[in-house]
This record gives sequence, C-alpha cells and structure tokens, in this order.
Amino acid sequence: MLELLDAWLLAPFDYGFMRRALVAGLALSLAAPPLGVFLMLRGMSLIGDAMAHAILPGVALGFLFAGFSLPIMSLGGVLSGLLVAVLAGSVSQMTGHREDSAMASFFLISLAAGVMLVSLGGSSVDLTHVLFGSILAVNTTALVLIAAISSLIVVTLAVIFRALVVECLDPLFLRGQGLHSGLIHGIFLGLVVLNLTAGFQTLGTLMAVGLMMLPATTARFWSKRLEGLIGIAVAIALVASTGGLLLSYHLSLPSGPAIILLAGAAYLLSALLGRHHSLRERLQRRAAPPGAPESH
Repeated sequence: MLELLDAWLLAPFDYGFMRRALVAGLALSLAAPPLGVFLMLRGMSLIGDAMAHAILPGVALGFLFAGFSLPIMSLGGVLSGLLVAVLAGSVSQMTGHREDSAMASFFLISLAAGVMLVSLGGSSVDLTHVLFGSILAVNTTALVLIAAISSLIVVTLAVIFRALVVECLDPLFLRGQGLHSGLIHGIFLGLVVLNLTAGFQTLGTLMAVGLMMLPATTARFWSKRLEGLIGIAVAIALVASTGGLLLSYHLSLPSGPAIILLAGAAYLLSALLGRHHSLRERLQRRAAPPGAPESH
C-alpha cells in the first residue's frame, strides 16, 4: 500500500520538471483564488475572463519581438491588460455604458487581435502554447517570475485588504475616510492583470482565469464568511493544482486542462453536496417540517 502511494503521489516529483511545475502551480494557487473571491463578491466574475483575453495582444507582441521570452511576453501582457482596463473604464465614463459591457467588447477585440498576431508570427504550435500554456515546460526563469508576481499579489492584497472589503460593501464610507474608491479598484484590477500574466505560461491565456474563478465560486457552497471563502478557495486550488499534475503524469493528459477540470469537478460536487445554496441543502430545506429552524 505504501509503495503504491509512493508510486502515485511522490515518485512523479523525482523529476525536476514536475517539481518546478508543482511550485509554479502552488504559487498561483495562493495568489489567484483570493482575487477570484473579490471578483465574485463584486459581481465581476466575467471580468476575470475578459482580462484574461485582454493580455493576449501584449503577449503576442512580446512573442513576435523576442520569441518565447517569458519576461518580454509578461511585460507585454501586463501593459496590454492595463491598457484595456483603462480604455474600458474611459469608454464607460464617456458614454455611460456599463463597465462590464465595455470590457466584454474590448476582450473580443483583444482576443481576435492576439490570435491574429500569433498566427502571423508563428505556427499553430506557438498559438496553442500561448493560448493553453504548458506548466510542465516551466523553467527556472519562469518559476522565479511566477513566484515573484504571486508574492507581490499576496503582499499587496494584505496591505489593501480592509480597504478592498470596504470598497466592495460601501464605497462612500471609504471616500469619507480619505481614500478614493477608484484607486483601490484600479490597484485591484492591476493585481488581476498581474496574476493572469503569471498564469499564462502555465495554464495559457484562455485557462489562467480558471484557477482564479473556479475555486472561488466553489467555496461559495461551503462558507458565507469572507475568511472562509478565501481559505476554502485556496485549499481547492492547491488540491486541483497538485492533483491535476499527478493525473497528467499518470494518464498522459495535458496538464493545464487537467488542473482546471479537477477544479471544475470540485465545483460540480459542491453544487450537489455543499452546505449552502446546493441541491442537497435545498432538498433538506424542502423536506424539513414547517417552522423547523434552519441548519447552519
């Protein structure tokens, strides 16, 4: 039994590429889910998907100029994501349209532009790598960059945590304390862009948002407290990253989709069996006699 566990759980990490992939996945799992929780609480869940596409043109331009140079591609992705966020906010203010509709328009433009740029400058293999990533190909440079960005996100979130919570609940109170809600909102979107830029190397631009949003939405079925949501979301992401890597190794599956699908399986199970807002909880409430106290 111990030999079987060792062969399935520990032996794969005897290889250097698996250890680097594990560290990269764990670093992203610590930084991405808290951002997803705040996006969910702010009713901006789909904004994360839009921002994931917004970084694609910058990543593609970096690829055209420097090939698969992660620092250059990451810099391009950050600049492109921030530019799209600024443009969407500006269009929303000038026209009165909702910010999410402006962001949706820009993300479609960004997606088409990014795919066009990569297609013009590379092969279908290059396009697949940029769109879907390759966590097993993470090298030392990429690992240092991912760890640095994830650490910056965690530290910044810790610094602005209280202001971010207040900005979600009562922006007017935050303004009365001398802090502009727009500044906190801008910093938060910047962190989202940074996280997606760190994630594109491992999961690709199309799936980096999965590790941000799926654990966050899954945690909603198990907790109603902010601390609980963040803790559960991080735990789910850590398990999905590690489990997805092991599944990809043993079953010869693509690693990025395996990680996201494992997080998706956790979401579906939670929707069925979770403590709050799940099918099980709803059936129990219907079966409870009238006047019976609700379980918490």
